[in-house]
Amino acid sequence: MSISAIIFVFRYCSKQETAIGHPRDYDVIVKEGVLRVATEYNSISFYVDGDTVSGFNYELIQAFAHDKGLKVEITPEMSFDERLKGLSEGRYDVIAQGILATSEFKDSLLLTSPIILNKQILVQRKEVGENDSLYIKNQLDLAGRTLHVVKGSPSILRIRNLGNEIGDTIYIKEIEKYGPEQLISMVAHGDIDYVVCDESIAEAIVDSLPQIDINTDISFTQFYSWAVSKQSPVLLDSLNTWLDKFQKGKEYQEIYRKYYE
Repeated sequence: MSISAIIFVFRYCSKQETAIGHPRDYDVIVKEGVLRVATEYNSISFYVDGDTVSGFNYELIQAFAHDKGLKVEITPEMSFDERLKGLSEGRYDVIAQGILATSEFKDSLLLTSPIILNKQILVQRKEVGENDSLYIKNQLDLAGRTLHVVKGSPSILRIRNLGNEIGDTIYIKEIEKYGPEQLISMVAHGDIDYVVCDESIAEAIVDSLPQIDINTDISFTQFYSWAVSKQSPVLLDSLNTWLDKFQKGKEYQEIYRKYYE
């Protein structure tokens, strides 16, 4: 897919009226020859730099589409809720973005075979002296704090469960207009104090923001998958069959190392 086409999809979808339709299954997608994909715009998933498009999910979904003779329309959508809404309305066929394989999502979505292992971590500024009251040393210190997350983030459920585990309230503030990388930058510059996001995203930019600390885990390492609609079982089977084979090959290992090692 050309850069201009990707940018067109991004601009067009950000302005168009919501077109409500029905989720498509694989036979309809093949007939049209176009796979519609939603992902998040960040340096790990999907990223445009001049004439270069990169990203783990971008390269992986392009490899699938190439093998199946399909074109890809990619829409970078920062809101997790909007990605889910677009999937249910048939605007997207696949959410090519890491989704936690929780029982909640298994009830409402069809999740692919695991794509990667990841975990959620706390992003904060590094400790300034031993009496730094803002610095979180462990999960118990989260009591009464306000953690910022992208609106609709799957990490919300984990934070709520963590509050139950420590026996105290952890406040959550959902941010709609920014993605995790922008929120991490806001922590670094002192605009907010805490963000919860995927470890892989934080690790990708920690070297450029030496003032941040990403050493406090919020969750255990878990499986992350892509998602399709409950009405697209054949698409799910096609993705899983392809993933099971592709992940054993050299090309997948090269893509994985490029973004996660």
